Amino acid sequence: MIDHVLGRPSVQFRKIQVFAVVSFWSLYLLRGNKNGPPLLRNLSARLSKRLSAWQTLVITLLWLYISRNFAKIVGLESPEPLANLYTRSYFRATWITTALDAGFWTAMKIRTKWLRDLASMVFTFYYLIAAEQADEKVRKVRGLLTVDHLRVSWHKSTTPYLSFVTRAMRPKLTRYPPRAIRIPRPGGSSYKDPVNAWLYFDGPLAALKNHTKVVLDVPGGGFVAMNPRHHEDKLLGWAAKLELPVLSLDYRKAPEHPYPYALNECFDVYRTLIASQGRCIGLSGFTMPRVVVTGDSAGGNIATGMILLILENNENQRHLNQEPLPSPEGLVLIYPGLDMNIGNWMSDEQMALIQDRRTRKRNKNVLRRKSEDYYKLTPDTPHPSDDEDKTLSPTVAPRDDSIVTADNKSLPPLKPPTDAELDIISQPILANQSTTLASSKPRLLKTRLAMSSMISYFNDRILTPEMMRAMIILYVGPHARPDFSTDYLLSPLLAPEYLLSKFPKTCFLTGERDPLVDDTVIFAGRLRQAKHNLFVQRKELGLLKPKDTFDEKEHVEVTLIPGISHGFLQFVSVFPEGWNHIFRCARWIDEIFEEREGRANTSESMNERMIGDPFHHQYQHQRHHRRMPTESSGDEDRPLEMSTMSNVKVNDDVDGEVNYFTHKRRQAPSSSRAMRNGKGRGKMRKGGGENGHQREKSMVSLASEEDLLGRRMKGLAGGLMGMSHDGTETP
Repeated sequence: MIDHVLGRPSVQFRKIQVFAVVSFWSLYLLRGNKNGPPLLRNLSARLSKRLSAWQTLVITLLWLYISRNFAKIVGLESPEPLANLYTRSYFRATWITTALDAGFWTAMKIRTKWLRDLASMVFTFYYLIAAEQADEKVRKVRGLLTVDHLRVSWHKSTTPYLSFVTRAMRPKLTRYPPRAIRIPRPGGSSYKDPVNAWLYFDGPLAALKNHTKVVLDVPGGGFVAMNPRHHEDKLLGWAAKLELPVLSLDYRKAPEHPYPYALNECFDVYRTLIASQGRCIGLSGFTMPRVVVTGDSAGGNIATGMILLILENNENQRHLNQEPLPSPEGLVLIYPGLDMNIGNWMSDEQMALIQDRRTRKRNKNVLRRKSEDYYKLTPDTPHPSDDEDKTLSPTVAPRDDSIVTADNKSLPPLKPPTDAELDIISQPILANQSTTLASSKPRLLKTRLAMSSMISYFNDRILTPEMMRAMIILYVGPHARPDFSTDYLLSPLLAPEYLLSKFPKTCFLTGERDPLVDDTVIFAGRLRQAKHNLFVQRKELGLLKPKDTFDEKEHVEVTLIPGISHGFLQFVSVFPEGWNHIFRCARWIDEIFEEREGRANTSESMNERMIGDPFHHQYQHQRHHRRMPTESSGDEDRPLEMSTMSNVKVNDDVDGEVNYFTHKRRQAPSSSRAMRNGKGRGKMRKGGGENGHQREKSMVSLASEEDLLGRRMKGLAGGLMGMSHDGTETP
């Protein structure tokens, strides 16, 4: 209380206060009268004759417990915001994860590793019992997050004691452990260091030559933490269920490697995988591998950005009459974060995508939740029907607010509407009502404010706005200024329709109570809309049969899981239902491969007619020109290392174009619009730089320390990265 009176809450002052109180009463017990101060000595002497020391202790603790929970007993406790937010099983899982976070954050300052690991588990057991103290501890830490806090929280699954418990609770899925590998960069890349990855395959390395299908996984971790070993439940489950090699990338993390380094890493791995025809991971290399890309959370953002980068690069290659890069077979996204521009309200266009008739049944709980955001604030206001097409019950307009009509027209609050205006307001309602009912109904009142899921679930136990703010700042970096309204490689939600129409089949798996659920439903709606528009165009041009119908399941599948939030595949040991969702994703991957294989068999007869065509042989020769001989260690106990031979020849024009593109991305992410409009496409100069490129001065980098916004971003990122006040920066 004293620090509140002084107006400056301080952890250091509270420590001094605790030491002062403990010291005072310890000294009094040691030197003072055993029956207390003079006014209480007679009462203490009488009670000591009737109560034993044990009874006195129990009564004291019981009284403290009752006084602490007095508000609960008399019904004055504040309402519980999480009462009906999650399912019981998911809430129990978050109870355990919250205790783990609180325990590990409490012990993170202990320098001795073995003592820190042991203390983390001891504190975790305490916070499992003191759940409210755990919530308070986590709330305060998240208010002042640093990159160290995020990494301690998300890397805890690989600590000795917790990893032992996790392995003991995980079913035996595979006989072979994961192998660490290194993927070489493709020719012409702006980067030279190889990319680390882990290969999950339930079989010997020699058996890889029999496979032509690969799952390329981009694991999540808020762009700043976690590697494939923190996602082993998912990866081992897929490797066992699919019996295919699963390649999970250990891309470099921010803030040491900010945007777009990780995106370029994943893009380079895909190029190497295609150019070497799978030899870089041990495949035979005789046929082009078929790839399905997966990503969860931040990995979903990078995976989607990689698909956009592939499609955009193919557009550039076509303009140069070069062979495009084969696109992946499909994309599986698990609670992806696709929008870096965190907003409070949803636009009418975004709401239209969620309210689409074809997806309204699936999105009904999302829509209901958005309506509850308003009606929880006005419990006495009559609630509308869940069906947007039905006429809502009439309500009285508030005195101080503008009236919003069904046709989205605003009327002045103090000026009564005329009869003509009432007729205009009633027109949309007349479409579903008889004229007699319409004439007797007052005007319709319905709020148009649709709050974003990030704000609706701001008190989520797994992902909070403070964490999103920290991750975005760390990922972008203190000096970059990307255009959040146009840079669709940073926010794939903004991707143009011409690229979305070329997307492979995409499957989404997200919890309905996830703060990122809007990203899923909006991006899925945009994909569906782009595919449908392309279908209509092809049909109008006569490229499709008149009887053909649009089937959205051929392009987009969305599953929203009721009552759960973010990251449910990360803690399946305490949330067993997560195994069902892991295997659901495995079925999606298998179905994507089967669907594409069926289409390839259908067109096989057409390809046979072209065997005698000399152009066909020339095309085949060009298609397989990117073989990349590799070497690998045969020892199973050592990490599998793949390296490129020095005598590999790669198409210079193709690699030069891609190299220029990634080079510009790394140099100035927000200047990408000029590239997309064709400005500067393929402009390369000799001299200057390792790859013969002339570096151009970035127009978006900070000019000096005097820049106000620069100092502001540097201050924000400095606190997150644990910078000292003397200006020392994290490399």
